[in-house]
Order: sequence, then structure tokens, then C-alpha cells
Amino acid sequence: MAGSSSHHIRNICVFGGSSPGKEKEFLESANHLGQVLAERKIHLVYGGGNLGLMGGVSIAAFLGGSQVLGIVPKALAKGDIIGKTIEEELQVSIISDRLNAMFNHADVFIVLPGGLGILEEIFHISFWAQLHIHHKPIGLLNGNGFYDNLLSFLDQEVEQEFLTSSA
Repeated sequence: MAGSSSHHIRNICVFGGSSPGKEKEFLESANHLGQVLAERKIHLVYGGGNLGLMGGVSIAAFLGGSQVLGIVPKALAKGDIIGKTIEEELQVSIISDRLNAMFNHADVFIVLPGGLGILEEIFHISFWAQLHIHHKPIGLLNGNGFYDNLLSFLDQEVEQEFLTSSA
């Protein structure tokens, strides 16, 4: 939000893959992000589990002393699909309820690399911002240029006048 300072940020929602990805830097960035959240006494809201980038950020935040809330659809909570959630877990009925709950618990969104679910979350939250449903900051952690092609695509959307530059 324009003019807001970091002391108003209490909860950051992090979207990221349940895979660590191919490059070791992805997991290192997730771990570092979790450590920074803990150092700044910011609570983590995430999609639950302990695997991949989500596991990295949540474990580092938890070990550093941050409160951690994993929001998990009941179908993913069963079995070992995403692993065990670190600290507190809120189970919701379906995946769209998960995004709504994450949105309601977050002051800011940070996006790590990930797959289709992460793309859905990026676009969903960004679309809500475009519709002025919220004014919460959204940031991409673009390690190793992971999101360069997506950003180029969005530039093309603006160039072709399907998206405004303010969006």
C-alpha cells in the first residue's frame, strides 16, 4: 500500500512450489526468506506442508521464531501429498477456500517459483488488485530470472492493450 511502512506488516503470505525445483538457489532463497521473516518478527501464511520451497520457507521461519500458519484443503491434508504442515494448520474444504483464507490472513504476498498452482495464485491475487478488491503489495522473488518470461508476457499484454500498465 502506498505510504505504508513495514511496521504495519504482520503477516506475509508466501506462494511457492511444493517442489524444490532444479536449481539449488530456489531453495536457498526460500530458506533465506523464512529467516528474514523471523528476524523481522513477521508471521508466515502459506499453503501448508513441509516439502519443496514451501517447506523451506516455513521451516526457516518457524525455527527463527515466527508464527506459521499453513492453510490446506482437506484433500491435500490426507496422505503425503504436501507433507506435514509446520506449526498451525487451518483446513479448508476446497482449493478456492484456501486462497480466500490466505488472502484474509495476509498483509502482503510474495511469490516464489512454482508450477500451475502458483501461476493461478499470482493471477488470482493480481486480478483482485486490478479490480480494486485489495491494495495489498504483491512481489515476485525472481531468483535466477525464473519469472522473466512471465514478465515479458505481461509486457506484451500491455503492448497489445489487453492489460493496462497500471495493472
